[in-house]
Amino acid sequence: MTDQLLTVNDLHVHFSVPGKGILGRSRILKAVNGVNFDLRPGETLGVVGESGCGKSTLARAILGLVKAAGGSVVLSGEELVGQSLKQLRDKREHMQVIFQDPLASLDPRMTVGQIIAEPLTTFYPKLSRDDVRARVKNIMSKVGLLPNLINRYPHEFSGGQCQRIGIARALILKPKLIICDEPVSALDVSIQAQIINLLMEIQNEMGLSLIFIAHDLSVVRHISQRVLVMYLGRVVEISDRDTLYENPRHPYTRALIDAVPIPDPVKERSKQSRLLGGDLPSPLNLPSGCPFRTRCPSATDICAIEEPQLREIETGVQVACHAVD
Repeated sequence: MTDQLLTVNDLHVHFSVPGKGILGRSRILKAVNGVNFDLRPGETLGVVGESGCGKSTLARAILGLVKAAGGSVVLSGEELVGQSLKQLRDKREHMQVIFQDPLASLDPRMTVGQIIAEPLTTFYPKLSRDDVRARVKNIMSKVGLLPNLINRYPHEFSGGQCQRIGIARALILKPKLIICDEPVSALDVSIQAQIINLLMEIQNEMGLSLIFIAHDLSVVRHISQRVLVMYLGRVVEISDRDTLYENPRHPYTRALIDAVPIPDPVKERSKQSRLLGGDLPSPLNLPSGCPFRTRCPSATDICAIEEPQLREIETGVQVACHAVD
């Protein structure tokens, strides 16, 4: 009997990219390339990395929105990879998603009540209209929306309110897992804090597990218990939050944390940054050996020959780097 809610093992997601010209050969883009991690009930796992590193593709593969080329995704003891669309549909009651753009993720032709109720009416079509309406009003109150706004349309709300609507829609089925795909990146800083605090309050109340994807490492530090760092479709470091931020082991993780500005101007000017050089390599033309070696200040000869594997270097800390003991 496992105590993990979600277990992802050697997950791969590949896309075929057409070649140039009529006779051009198609190439394989490995957007997610052998990802491993697990998630405990009630835990928040932060997922960070540069744009194009595979964070959102990983989320969509877990949800079954893109097809996995290989590997395993086990939710509550049930394998999701390889299941039919009908089988996956039945599992989606237990896993929901909150999207990045709060307004674009809401149907402008539907009222707030209809948007929030849609998952409920899909999975429980025999519920009475009064019961559905009561549940919608209850979840609206829980996320900080006035229930008397139930007949309004999305364009009548602010960005922060639209994200609360998206959160209510994700919560209406009382799922076990919610994947938050950069849910605050399109919001003002003050609104970001409100949404993050709301998610944490609801998580504590409902016992939810969260996968929280973000670029902002300060936000991830606030909400997560553990952090997973991705680079070009691979996991380069997994650690508990405090260990990762206080003692990052992988050179890429150190560069990401160094890039976070310090609110104190004096400390910000005096800090020694280890910023990355060069550009992110194309996932269609990866370097040999370690994908990070072309930008890594610690690269050695072995890095060009052998790709480092993710390994545990101390309890709860896994790193994929030849230079880390």
